[in-house]
Amino acid sequence: MSLTSALNNAFSGLRANTRAAEIIATNISNATTESYGRREVALEPGMNGTGGVHISGVTRHSDPVVMADRQNSDASLGYSDSMYAFAKGLENAVGESGAPGSLTGRVSAFENALLSAASNPASTQRLELVATTANDLANTLNALGAEVQDARATADRNISNQVDSLNSAMVRLDEINNKIIKASSTGGELASLLDERQKVLDSVSEIVPLRVVERERGDIAVFTAGGAALLDGRPYEVGFTQTNAIAAGTTLAGGGLSGLTLHGLALDSGPNGPFAGGSLAANFEIRDGEGVERQAELDGIARDLIERLDDSGPDGTLAAGDPGLFTDAGLAFVPANEVGIANRIGLNTLVSPSGGGAWRLRDGLGAAGPGEVGDASLLQGVSAALSTSSVPSSSNLASVSRSFIDHSAEFASAASGSRVRAENQRSFASSQNIALKELEMSKGVDTDSELQRLMQVEQQYAASAKVMSTVDELMERLMAI
Repeated sequence: MSLTSALNNAFSGLRANTRAAEIIATNISNATTESYGRREVALEPGMNGTGGVHISGVTRHSDPVVMADRQNSDASLGYSDSMYAFAKGLENAVGESGAPGSLTGRVSAFENALLSAASNPASTQRLELVATTANDLANTLNALGAEVQDARATADRNISNQVDSLNSAMVRLDEINNKIIKASSTGGELASLLDERQKVLDSVSEIVPLRVVERERGDIAVFTAGGAALLDGRPYEVGFTQTNAIAAGTTLAGGGLSGLTLHGLALDSGPNGPFAGGSLAANFEIRDGEGVERQAELDGIARDLIERLDDSGPDGTLAAGDPGLFTDAGLAFVPANEVGIANRIGLNTLVSPSGGGAWRLRDGLGAAGPGEVGDASLLQGVSAALSTSSVPSSSNLASVSRSFIDHSAEFASAASGSRVRAENQRSFASSQNIALKELEMSKGVDTDSELQRLMQVEQQYAASAKVMSTVDELMERLMAI
């Protein structure tokens, strides 16, 4: 080997080790950075028999199987988080069973006020307490209905935002695809582009489960786990129209809400559709499934309360068609208008608290004037109507004989049970997601291993430098001869 060849070999070694040290430093500094793939300098023998080494590029290491499992876990966790937030919000609104201000607490307060007034029907204060607790009960049902509709409206906004995120991500991935194809054809470095691509995929992985297919030129196609194409040669636009206001009767089936489209074609937005499995599907479930069902149950409870005390109830002073103690926004309730009645139910204004008409609770809503102050029969009749077990008229409640307090307690219990189930599902999804992230990180940058490699690079760098120093001394001796 000539001195020139030795010098070239040593110089190529220095260059390769310098680049390797830079890559190792980058790995260590990004050891905890999500979406970062460990790099390694790719070397090959010197070209044209010149010896030494040639840097052919930088290799990015990743485990596509673990990464795909983790992304699917992101989607499961996104679904569970959204469903838990809805269930927890409703449980908080319903309140702890029996607690003051809770649904069952309001019912109990109303029943206790009736019993207290029946024991002394001449007491205006006790009659006004009946009116106050009845009004509180109606307001609580209003608030619960509003809570459900707010959750549905929030879900609708979330869907719109997530669709925008999906579309933006696919446009960005298409741009990265083009850069990767160009860099591959020109021999450019791909690691940074691959990191950016992974970061974009991770940013939307909780919205919908993704299936990523790598093509021959290094670009990717992206599909949902249900088979819908989001990116395949070009981005496919997901369509959705946000609804400004959502009421109890506003539903997807009724045409009042938007579903998803893909490049203009309508899709099944339900749990069996191509976008099922992530937070996007959870928001559709809240808006079109759980939210609608909870509203229907509340409407059934409100209807049951109204009908127990309407013109067919204990108040004989009411004429046919007159509104009873509880009304539909001031009017008599019509069964055909059950949808949304929980949001509209109110106390009859004739006995509104502090309105001076509390005596009508004792003497009847249709009474011409105050009657016998010691007559507690109507108060006792109202109390009996609430506690009597009967089959509800509403098809939204179970067709079994229950008292009004039973219906309220069952709703509260169901809200609590839904929260427990959602929390358990969320806990499982979170544990699985954490385990997969840790597994993914374990296959990423190992700082101990990187430091060992750095020591080897330093030794190799020192050896190359020693060769260059020796060659320099030999050349000086030759020049001195």
